[in-house]
Amino acid sequence: MFKDLFATMNDVLDGILTDYPDADEEKTVELAEQLQMLKSMSDNCLEEWLRFEERLADCRSKLVPAPELVSSTDAEGEKPPASEHFTRGQGYYKLYMFPEAVNEFDKLVKEHPDFVLGRVYLAMGYLRLGELAEAYRHFQLLVPLTKSTKLKAISYNAMGCIQVHNQNMDQAYDFFKMADMTDSSFMEPSLWSKEFWPYRRT
Repeated sequence: MFKDLFATMNDVLDGILTDYPDADEEKTVELAEQLQMLKSMSDNCLEEWLRFEERLADCRSKLVPAPELVSSTDAEGEKPPASEHFTRGQGYYKLYMFPEAVNEFDKLVKEHPDFVLGRVYLAMGYLRLGELAEAYRHFQLLVPLTKSTKLKAISYNAMGCIQVHNQNMDQAYDFFKMADMTDSSFMEPSLWSKEFWPYRRT
């Protein structure tokens, strides 16, 4: 059903793209109305999907202690707090809508500053947006907050990548080494070996 709907919407959009360059004034108005209709349909689909995702999460939390709601990277097995910001933030993140996801997780972390998984999403959201200073700050806060060696290693690795971006190679090397020492399954030793790094990565 959804596949057919979006196939039709894509066909209409393709038609708009094809007709627009040669359209007269009347046709341009018609195409603009079609485009607005597609935008409204898209917004409604997203809104309904988020509403359903919230209800689904609520149902799962009541019927089953829901491991699906906890990221597999969160070895501490935290249960998400009763907050709509978490559900909405996850939904936006999965849709690659990172500004909206960051907005939700920022509110969540302010309400629950010790909720590890919320801060993971917030840090990764900032990273995906290219806001490296904010991402770095939250990864720094995450390291002492979590007991999970995997999350610590992910945080060290992310901070190392940010230091590479900032051309601070010695600091990047130190973070990559800490990531490997924290969780030896997370990174190849050659990634941080000074004999090869940063020229050899395999």
